[in-house]
Amino acid sequence: MRLFLPAVGVGLFLMAIDQLLAVATYARIGSELHALNSTSWIATSYFLTLTSFQPLYGKLSDIFGRKPCLLFAYAVFAVGCLGCGLARDIVQLCVARALAGIGGGGMNAVVSILTADLVPLRDRGIWQGYMNIIASVGTSVGAPLGGFLADSVGWRWSFLGQVPLCIIGFVAVYYVVDVPSPPHENWSAKIRQIDFLGALTLIAAVVALLLGLDAGSNLGWSHTLTVVALCLAPVVFAAFVLVEVRFAAYPFAPGHVIFDKSLFACYLVNFAASAAYIGVLFFVPLFFQAVLGASATRSGAYLVPAMVAVVIASVGGGWIIRRTERYYWITVLSMGLGLVAIVPLTVSVWFQDGLGEVAGTFLMALGYSAVVTTTLVGLIANSATEDMALVVASSYLFRSLGSSIGVSLSAASLQQVLRTQLAARFPDGDEAKKIEEGVRQSLEFIHKLSPWQAAQVKESYKLATLGGYGPTLIFLVMGFVVSFWIRERPLKK
Repeated sequence: MRLFLPAVGVGLFLMAIDQLLAVATYARIGSELHALNSTSWIATSYFLTLTSFQPLYGKLSDIFGRKPCLLFAYAVFAVGCLGCGLARDIVQLCVARALAGIGGGGMNAVVSILTADLVPLRDRGIWQGYMNIIASVGTSVGAPLGGFLADSVGWRWSFLGQVPLCIIGFVAVYYVVDVPSPPHENWSAKIRQIDFLGALTLIAAVVALLLGLDAGSNLGWSHTLTVVALCLAPVVFAAFVLVEVRFAAYPFAPGHVIFDKSLFACYLVNFAASAAYIGVLFFVPLFFQAVLGASATRSGAYLVPAMVAVVIASVGGGWIIRRTERYYWITVLSMGLGLVAIVPLTVSVWFQDGLGEVAGTFLMALGYSAVVTTTLVGLIANSATEDMALVVASSYLFRSLGSSIGVSLSAASLQQVLRTQLAARFPDGDEAKKIEEGVRQSLEFIHKLSPWQAAQVKESYKLATLGGYGPTLIFLVMGFVVSFWIRERPLKK
């Protein structure tokens, strides 16, 4: 394990740094590409493929082996990062982010599956905490480093700089990780065991939902595209469930794994906590830059305390589980802590107090990180040994699904409030429409406005941020209530 952890740690570090490297620079990226109102797709395109492929890696690693899947993930992630750095418009950037998500899903899920293979359950919380520390170092460095690069050499180097690290990680895994290979079968037999239909229906369902939310906030909720997409989403989600339960010969999210009563509560808490935390994390830097006038570097630095909280909660949660062999009340209290965090977050936005935002994200990070550790232990404790890889991969399915939906719902709410506020404050003629379009595409446009107009725009962004926190509150309440249904099981595996 002393060799294993550093070898896979490169990938964990990269995936963590990638998620937050651009968080502090979304506003800068959107402004440069003249698509500030579409920056949520930079995150959702990544989480979309992350959502769809993480559970597939559970099955793929059973078929092709853990090590080949991990190496494949490194290679795809490197190509995706290269594409992000070379992108010339928002569409190219989102496509490259989606490709990086395919690799990122494997770098995360396969490492967790490998750890579950190698570590006794009662010690898994500790090792999960160690891995979370590596991830936390990445996220701690990611936000301020991304902001610094954006303010100095340009945001593109946030992505291009990851490519050499991917190569180092690939070589480390190739030479250090030595695990048994699955039984040899011909390639056609292995390919037939992959649930392509399930993956395609899941992608279609998530795309329909996110497209509908984005169209609603930008084109209007009565627009044909919005109505059609939002009506299709539940239908295609139902089709995905039907495929996994009835038709797929080798489902990556089988019904007995997803809908088991002892597992489903953990999945839902994972979903809710991820949706709330990532939704907040995505829009706090936008508030700092649009309302408080902070630079990308400062916006990233404000997130460092939250990343420290991730380390504290990850290690602390694993240590408590190891000492008490209990995870139920830690999960409940952690979700409650996240619910408390919404108070300083909203109050500080109203009074335009940056320190309150820092405190709120710190508390939110404490609750979220503890939940990630405790629910994973709870899932493994309640699962059959033969289903362990599928259960771990499915936990990442719910986590990344929560992340993508959380960001999209928050973005839709924020953009809707922003449009309404700007329309109310600038009601007259073509100039008002020009201001609305300009500030929703680039923050740099604010500097071209008169002092009165700029003040009105900042006030609109302030209220829009509060609107973006609305879905966060709903997810936190849902996660807190559902956490009481988690089942405590002895940690004997």
